[in-house]
Parts: sequence; structure tokens; C-alpha cells
Amino acid sequence: MEQNLKKALDLLNSGNYTCVACKEEVVYTTTQRGVAPLLNWLDSKTDLKDFSAADRVVGRGAAFLYCLLGVKEVYALVMSRPAAEVLQSYGILADAGTFVEGIINRTGTGPCPFEAAVMDIQDTQEALNAIRMTRRQLLKSQ
Repeated sequence: MEQNLKKALDLLNSGNYTCVACKEEVVYTTTQRGVAPLLNWLDSKTDLKDFSAADRVVGRGAAFLYCLLGVKEVYALVMSRPAAEVLQSYGILADAGTFVEGIINRTGTGPCPFEAAVMDIQDTQEALNAIRMTRRQLLKSQ
């Protein structure tokens, strides 16, 4: 395991973080859940090019966001196989503690809405638009 990825995973496992990105001395951490931290990093134009990321859960939606952020590798405690396929198709190393067929929503009643929203999408920009639309709908229904 590459040194930056090991550092990110160690931080993920030692704190209450949901996601950690490392590159040399630069470290970004978050306790936000779901795709929120990845969208925030994208929106704030945080430069994660060639960073190594460790995340608790990565579904296909998050995978597209990691592609847009330009990370070079992602390790997730749980990663869906469709997410790994997306990452690998964009040349990003993908590994996980556990690979699953799909990510389940937070209530355990069905698929993750973000993974479902991008299941038939191949393009990162199209995926970003679908993720933003799904997020707006979920925020409205709360």
C-alpha cells in the first residue's frame, strides 16, 4: 500500500472521519456523510489531483466524484463493484476491505439513491448533474 494511502487509512480508522485525502504533508479530513464532502471539495475547487483517499463507503456516485476530483487511488472500507469499475475505467486504483454488489440507503430499505441515480451513466459530468439533482430532491423531502 502506497504511503499516502496508508496515512489516509490510518487517519480514517483512528478518528471519527468519514473520508480522508492525503498527498505528502497535505491532509483533508471530513466527518460529513455520503457524497456531501466530495461535492463540497469539488465546489470549493479543492485540488485533490494525485491524492490518495480513504473512505468509509464508496458507491458508484462517489466514484464519479472521485474521478472529477482527480485522485489517483481510493480505498474504502466498503465499496460497490460498480464503483470499482468506474474508478478503474478512469485509471484510478480501487481497493476495499469489502466489495459488495450495491450500496444500501441509510434506512436499509433499498439502494443508495446516488448509486441508483448514476447506474446507467458513463460520463462524469452527466453523473455530477444526476447527483446534484438527486441531492436537491432528497433535501426537499426532509
